[in-house]
Amino acid sequence: MADPTPVIDDLRAESGELDLLVAELRPEQWELPTPAAGWTVAHQIAHLSWTDRSALLAVTDPDAFRALVEKALAAPGSFVDEGAEEGAALPPADLLAAWRAGRAALREALLAATPGARFPWYGPPMSAASMATARLMETWAHGLDIADALGVVRPPTDRLRHVARLGVRTRDFAYGVRGLTPPAEEFRVELLAPSGEVWAYGPEGAAQRVTGPALDFCLLVTQRAHRADLALTATGPDADRWLGIAQAFAGPPGTGRPRTAADGPARRADGRAEESDRPAQGAAR
Repeated sequence: MADPTPVIDDLRAESGELDLLVAELRPEQWELPTPAAGWTVAHQIAHLSWTDRSALLAVTDPDAFRALVEKALAAPGSFVDEGAEEGAALPPADLLAAWRAGRAALREALLAATPGARFPWYGPPMSAASMATARLMETWAHGLDIADALGVVRPPTDRLRHVARLGVRTRDFAYGVRGLTPPAEEFRVELLAPSGEVWAYGPEGAAQRVTGPALDFCLLVTQRAHRADLALTATGPDADRWLGIAQAFAGPPGTGRPRTAADGPARRADGRAEESDRPAQGAAR
């Protein structure tokens, strides 16, 4: 049974880094548009706060969380936006305080969770480690949207190992939400970490393979960049198809992001593409 403490600690670090980015923003900066259509910086933080509260309910009060799921099923096209709108309407100081309190409470609940316990979610049930991983993935992805709005480059860290592993583990889920049958055989995924280490998943001799920078893979599975703008290589038709549908977040298939240039990627210092068109929808939204 995996100890959830390392990923819970990395979630705190990822959240803290984002907190530093937004803590001193001027009021008008909270209203800047981000790459998610209709969402400002305030909407992004409000969404993280709302989802932290949902996760806290899932861990501490499963019956109350199931009531949230019923509300989501009744309004599948709007419940996420409604949660973001509610929080974004708060004064920035109140929104920040709510986000900080919610993520601190979730951390304590995850650390106190019974080993081996599984909690309901909008997708499959999750362990404490899986819940923390999903929260880290969303915090990182929505943090990128905020950084884009502010014109800030956030260097990647090896905390991305959690996002990368989640992206690999959700391969079959990405097929399932599209009504497709996943391949029976495992793929080999080899990713170059920001530190220079190689993260490898799946059997070494697998015929279907994906290779490239870990940052690019994480951008792909959170649908923060178009595949054509990323330095990922697929070997084999099944691996190639997967890279066209990969998503690490629960919910219906995302629309992804448009390609930035017909003649290939124009890459920034952090590996992301320059001059991105604004997408219709982002990860976990």
